[in-house]
Amino acid sequence: MLKSRNLIQPEDFSIREIDEILNLAEDIMKNPSAYSRVCEGKLMATLFYEPSTRTRLSFDAAMKRLGGDVIGFSEPNSSSVAKGESLADTMRVVSGYVDLIVMRHPIAGSADEAIKYTSVPFINAGDGGNQHPTQTLTDLLTIKSLKGTLNNHKIGLCGDLKYGRTVHSLIKAMMRYENNRFIFISPEELKMPEYIKENIKNHLYYETKHLDESLSNLDLLYMTRIQRERFVDGKQYEKLKDSYILDRQKMKYAKEDMLVLHPLPRVNEISADVDDDERAVYFKQATYGMYVRMALIIKLLGVDINWRGQNV
Repeated sequence: MLKSRNLIQPEDFSIREIDEILNLAEDIMKNPSAYSRVCEGKLMATLFYEPSTRTRLSFDAAMKRLGGDVIGFSEPNSSSVAKGESLADTMRVVSGYVDLIVMRHPIAGSADEAIKYTSVPFINAGDGGNQHPTQTLTDLLTIKSLKGTLNNHKIGLCGDLKYGRTVHSLIKAMMRYENNRFIFISPEELKMPEYIKENIKNHLYYETKHLDESLSNLDLLYMTRIQRERFVDGKQYEKLKDSYILDRQKMKYAKEDMLVLHPLPRVNEISADVDDDERAVYFKQATYGMYVRMALIIKLLGVDINWRGQNV
């Protein structure tokens, strides 16, 4: 049972529990009207201490499509945080208002701190460069829906692998399925952290600086942007920001069934001339994110969906 549970990192849920969420998400995708009132009377708080478009709006859309409502803030200066209120006090107060809390915060580890003071289910919507578990669920749903399985893939991860919380979470999740292998593609300055690599057996990954020569071997390519907000030194960002640009010409080297994913937003790491390629699924991926968050909300709130057909 997932009722009343917290989600801080993908490992918080078993493979069986993740599969339950993905299966429910696929059912919602097939028949969304059957779920349009299952969260009537439920209230969710979205507390975003860091800018976001897709994650925040997809959570908002998910709850409202389930018939529930949303309160919260999209940046801390519009809340009592600007007056110096502690994270602990914010969590205690908001827990008294809502049935579920979703939080994004720029400091790694903030989600673990927040759940010490919450009395309702809590979802980590990203904590610094640490974890982004609902993006991982989005990625898993995308791969499962379009590839038919979460096993036996060669996955290229390209760009900011040092600070990219989406790639850290995805690797940890895909390691739990069978026979997945990884190619880490990044400049030296943005290599995958050792604490991530030490949990992967050596024969399951290798590292390279070269995107072009890797494309022909991949089943999935996960592109990421070089994140300006993670750099203290602006000159370093300017040096690295255009390290990799996937364009139509490079796509000629890729398999006909390779999928290109991206957590978005993109800057210029994927050229617009790739968008109409059938293998480019990042906008479809963003839509899947809403459905998987609908399924997650239902599961954590313990909503009874057995009567949903009465509302169709």
